[in-house]
Amino acid sequence: MAKKNSPSPESVVHSEVSLPADDDRDRALRPLTLNEFLGQTVMKENLAVFIKAARERSESLDHIFLTGPPGLGKTTLAHIVANEMGVDFIETSAPALDKPKDLVGILTNLKPKAVFFIDEIHRLKPTIEEMLYIAMEDYELDWIIGQGPSARTMRLPIRSFTLIGATTKAGMVSSPLISRFGITCRFSLYESADIQAIIRRSARIMNIRINDDAMTPLARSSRFTPRVTNRLLRRMRDFAQVSGSDGIVTLNVVEDGLRRLEIDQLGLERLDRDILRMIIERYGGGPVGAETLAISVGEAVDTLEDFYEPFLIQAGLLERTSRGRMATSLAYQHLGLVRSAAKDGPFLL
Repeated sequence: MAKKNSPSPESVVHSEVSLPADDDRDRALRPLTLNEFLGQTVMKENLAVFIKAARERSESLDHIFLTGPPGLGKTTLAHIVANEMGVDFIETSAPALDKPKDLVGILTNLKPKAVFFIDEIHRLKPTIEEMLYIAMEDYELDWIIGQGPSARTMRLPIRSFTLIGATTKAGMVSSPLISRFGITCRFSLYESADIQAIIRRSARIMNIRINDDAMTPLARSSRFTPRVTNRLLRRMRDFAQVSGSDGIVTLNVVEDGLRRLEIDQLGLERLDRDILRMIIERYGGGPVGAETLAISVGEAVDTLEDFYEPFLIQAGLLERTSRGRMATSLAYQHLGLVRSAAKDGPFLL
């Protein structure tokens, strides 16, 4: 490893930042400001305007609804909003809010203008969701005192706050709740240039040396998702450490590492390819129902629908129809298969 302040090759990204402790590595990779947040340019620029305006008026920021595939930075962006506003950040997930008193306990203890982040907001219970309506609009809570005929409703005032709700399933969030969010941010898959910039930044923080030519296949295989990118970068560091390349992540290290991890150039893992092969080879390319497909590959239906199918659909390899799942022509091409004229099964090219 090159000594500190010594010149390194132009093709190598080298960090002089000390390596954080193991427990802090994930947190260390998380950007703290909008300037450090890479990608999602239009959304980021709009948020910067809204945050600046709210701060100049000394008001709490309007409620924000974050939606998009997992791993794209919704939780990170929620932290950044609180940091840019200079306010407290309270984080929970919808399944953790089991009873109305759980929500009341949190909201009544919020400091002024605090950011209250709810992950998986599509899983809120109806009673909790209904309490949020008044809290979001009027900064008050309806609380029932007593039982039976003597029961009465009391309005509890709470401090102004910003609710940030995140979900991967926007269609499962009720219209009345969505309509109460003043700002909607929809995440999309990152561009290759943005992923490579994330690789450079993460490599600096984790003190990883990586060659420029190794970034392209690594970015291409990361599903254009920062979470996957950072996970693969850690694994490439492990392979580089024991490969005799002086700890430098080279093109050969990346190619060999991806082969060992059974990840191809589109970022498909073994089970992704198994799903496509199952549709093509056993069910003639589809259509096949989700439950039948899940049983065939040995996965739960929810796991299949929530984790595997979204990327396969976005990559143009899988199609959802009213009759079931179907493999696209691109899936045949990627797996090196073609459909026979009689449609009695695929065969190798």
